[in-house]
Amino acid sequence: MATKKPNVLAASRNDPELHPSALRDPALLLLSDWRTARYISILLCRVQQRLESQIMVNPGIQVLAPDSPTPVQGQAAPMRGGPWEYAVAREAEVFAMTEALKLQDALPEVAATSLIGVIAKLEMIVDADRDIGDPTDFPWPHLASVLRDLKAIAGGLPVVSRSRERTRSDVAKHWESAVELVAALKEEGAVEYRGGMAVW
Repeated sequence: MATKKPNVLAASRNDPELHPSALRDPALLLLSDWRTARYISILLCRVQQRLESQIMVNPGIQVLAPDSPTPVQGQAAPMRGGPWEYAVAREAEVFAMTEALKLQDALPEVAATSLIGVIAKLEMIVDADRDIGDPTDFPWPHLASVLRDLKAIAGGLPVVSRSRERTRSDVAKHWESAVELVAALKEEGAVEYRGGMAVW
């Protein structure tokens, strides 16, 4: 005879039976922030790859050179789809991935306050294994097995929808930081363009 799962774990985030303390579990909040940061880094990686492809397909893209027309004061990206924007996209992706890694590194210091928090921590560990060399090596499949067992017993994590506003805000934050960095590097002469690519 199957036992009933506790309401605190079996419910979704929209379910009124989900205990409020479970949603405030620091481990669950960390997992949510980490997933958002990884999602943003993947979006920025796609932008960077698309721009890189455009540069490779069209090596005749005009590069910033001393005799090039100067951009309007305060303009973030002098060229749409050129080496400048590619360099910015590349740095924005690095900023986003760095944020995700910082959140991942914080995991050992965050204490779960509920079983759902423990599941969230394990979920984060198992999801992070996709970035390692061989996820089939011990202990990765074993941890994934433990996570499946815990979810079967206690229920899954609450469904959290990703806000478009937050996604846009996070992308803009990293993009602006990258624009400032690339502009500063260019001003210092630390970046130049060779074959349509930014070189540090």
